[in-house]
Formats: sequence, structure tokens, C-alpha cells
Amino acid sequence: MYPETEPYDQGMLDVGDGHRVYWEVCGSPNGKPAVVIHGGPGSGAGAWWRRYFDPAKYKVVLMDQRNCGRSTPDAAEPDVDLSTNTTAHLIADLEQLRQQLGIEKWLLLGASWGATLGLAYAEQHPEVVSEIVLFSVTNTTRREIEWITRDMGRIFPEEWEKFRDVVPADQRDGNLALAYSRMLHDPDPAVRERAARAWCDWEDTHIATHPNYKPDPRYDDPVIRMRLARLVTHYWGHAAWLEEDVLVREAGKLAGIPGVLIHGRLDISSPADVPWRMAHAWPNAELHLLGQAGHGAGGLGVRELILAALDRFARS
Repeated sequence: MYPETEPYDQGMLDVGDGHRVYWEVCGSPNGKPAVVIHGGPGSGAGAWWRRYFDPAKYKVVLMDQRNCGRSTPDAAEPDVDLSTNTTAHLIADLEQLRQQLGIEKWLLLGASWGATLGLAYAEQHPEVVSEIVLFSVTNTTRREIEWITRDMGRIFPEEWEKFRDVVPADQRDGNLALAYSRMLHDPDPAVRERAARAWCDWEDTHIATHPNYKPDPRYDDPVIRMRLARLVTHYWGHAAWLEEDVLVREAGKLAGIPGVLIHGRLDISSPADVPWRMAHAWPNAELHLLGQAGHGAGGLGVRELILAALDRFARS
């Protein structure tokens, strides 16, 4: 990966509804514009994202999505209302930032939840997207959420029963993400903390499928744990406010936009049929399925393919 770089510009964007979104720009002021769309939801755009880009060739924009990272207010705070944090809001925030920075077109780099948001953004605004690079591809459909929150119990039965049994008995047969979301907004801090810990334990279970996996150290921080659990359950409980399968159905809008989809075959929390279907519906997408990779960038060959794609697009 490329050396560490520091932002040469940064700020807080007032996007309305009481939200201020953190953004930064690094690399070359005259380079090819690109934007990082982080995962989670709620992970924030950490400094490690900058290292995928050649700083002499790219002008890289990083943004912390609503209620996470350095954006305010913080979803970890018990009285924060998440009702004005939806996929539509995040798409509008990206557009507002692009316009404020005077960028005509930019490349999208996203992962996991960031792949869903990147595809939704690109399908609404294809005219401002030059290329797309996605890894650990998701569409956040109801089918995918049911797979992660319920069907994965067939693979991890003991761990799933513990995950399910944190939810009140009368809610265990329904939408588990929404049930957790309700607990994470309970007035009792002990209920909130129990739900946050159980949710993050389950997250660490269902992505622990590739040889190099290590438990996520962020979950040891109670603030980060609460922030992530609240935002993920908020989005998953509503299937990201997207019509079922809409991203595949409308992938034709991406015609003419070169894309690279990178996905691990060991990513059973987000099965390979998700990027497979997207690649077949998107005329200009190329799909790389890696046998020794799971969810995230830690699997064998993932980083190399991301860097190769970005280096190639830097020359276009």
C-alpha cells in the first residue's frame, strides 16, 4: 500500500437536520478525484483508506457518514435520534460534498455497506461517477439480512442461539435487527450495553471464516461498540430503505462506467452470489472471486486487486 498521507483540506459540512459531516481531502490537488465510501454502517473513514491511492495521482475525498466517526451528533449517545439517517440522506450528503468541492466526476471506492451505498449513489447519479471499485460487495437486501441474522445459525448454531436469545422471547421470530435496534434505544443503559455486546459478538462470529481473521479490536471500545451496533441495526432493520433487489434491477444505469468487484469466496456472511448477480447485470463490471479471502480487505489477494484497479484507473 502507499505511504501514509495527511489531509491538505478538511472541514465539517452542515447537511441539515442537525447533522455536521466530517470530510477531508488528501493526495494531489490536481489529481484524479476519488471518494471513499466506508462500511458499517458506522465504521467511519479511517486513515488507512488513504493508502490505497497513489498520492501523486489522486485527489482523495474521505467522509464520515452521518452519526459516526468525527461527524456529529454521535450515534453512541443515548438520546440521539437516527430518523434523519437513511440511505437517501447519505446519497444527498455525498452529492452536496461533491458540489461544494467543485468536483465534476469522481471514482468511488467502497466496501461492505459502502458497496451498497456506492451502488445506490451511482445509480441515482451515474453522470458524476467515472469508475467504481468495490470489495466485500453487499446490496443490503432483506434476503441478505435474513441470511446474516437468521440463516447463518445453520453454520454457527451455538453462537446464533446466544445471539437470538438476547432478544425478548416474543420478538425472536420476527425482524431480529429491528428487535436489537429497539434494545439499543432502551432507557436502561444495561439493556443497551447487553445488546451492543451481543450484536458485536455475532458480527465477529459470522465474518470469522478466512485463515487470517482476527477479532475486531474496535468492539472492545464501548463507545464504538454502541455506535456500530446502533447504526447497523438501524439500517438492517429497514433493509436500507431500498426496494428489494433494486440495485441489481437498475444496474443498467451504470452502463459505460467501468467497475471492479472484488469478493472472497469465504465471505459467507455476504455470499458470492451478491457480486455475481451484480456483475451480470452491470455491463461494464469485472468480477474477481478470491478463494482465500473472506469479508474485508484482510484476505489473500484483496489489497493487491484494489491497488491494481486504482492504479489502472489513475491512468485513464
